[in-house]
Amino acid sequence: MAESLTESRIVYFYEAVRFGSIRAAADWLNVAPSAVSRQIGLLERELDAALVERHARGVKPTEAGEYVIEYYREQMAHKDDLISRLQELRGLRTGHVNVVLGEGFVSDMLSGPMQQFCKQYPGIKVNLDLAGTNEVMRKITEDEGDIGLVYNPPPEPKIVCRASRMQPLMAIVGPGFPRAQREKAMTVRELASFPLAAAHPSFGTRQMLEAVEFAEKIRLDPIVTTNSISILKQFVKSGLGIACLPAFSVSTELDAGELFAIPIDHPLLINAEAQLVTRVGRKLSVASNRLLQLMHSQMRAFR
Repeated sequence: MAESLTESRIVYFYEAVRFGSIRAAADWLNVAPSAVSRQIGLLERELDAALVERHARGVKPTEAGEYVIEYYREQMAHKDDLISRLQELRGLRTGHVNVVLGEGFVSDMLSGPMQQFCKQYPGIKVNLDLAGTNEVMRKITEDEGDIGLVYNPPPEPKIVCRASRMQPLMAIVGPGFPRAQREKAMTVRELASFPLAAAHPSFGTRQMLEAVEFAEKIRLDPIVTTNSISILKQFVKSGLGIACLPAFSVSTELDAGELFAIPIDHPLLINAEAQLVTRVGRKLSVASNRLLQLMHSQMRAFR
């Protein structure tokens, strides 16, 4: 094994693993697939270890490869930390923050912390990427995002929760719904009797409904399935039926009297949480930390 490690070769290996194939990594890096394969081969010889397993659908890392990926991510985190310290010396005049969030958090994010952050730090660029629960968790664990906003995620040892707040999953109904003015909670069996729109299984709201189905041995059969919160809201506004969402995701419509939220009487739904997450061990930049603080203090999801 060589006494030194050629850091630049790790990039080719990392991208091949991230995309799952040599060709996809080559397209991303704008080089020939043979160049990616060659650099990975040189890195394997340099480390005297096989780093990837090749199969019909692409490549995946070996145990040694996982160590190299972990090393690379840590190096990138240290680089971000250095940039953060330099930003602090410049008084946060430049920099960037990557936030990955579920669509239900968008209105809350833009009307709350983004207002103050953009005004105070006009030179800091913020990237907002929408994703379902599973994808938010993946992006944060793989350092594709600095901060994640996620609803009722499954346990993940690589994720640390920076802030959480109980946000029950509610039955969202329109003004014409017969129970819109009633405060009494809806039972799960009552919910099952109405036409329902739901998110795809990769979303936390759908995973909760599936857990309730299993626990109660009941069938909640959505007539519309979508990856869009906007479509769920429009489904309800159009009088087609019910959608299940946390109240903060429809706060604007609730305030305007366009939609109503009815509690659902089930512990799995009542105890759901909105969470503000980062990767365990990730050192956030000064700009990311400042935005995280504003998100915690100003978003309705965490009040």
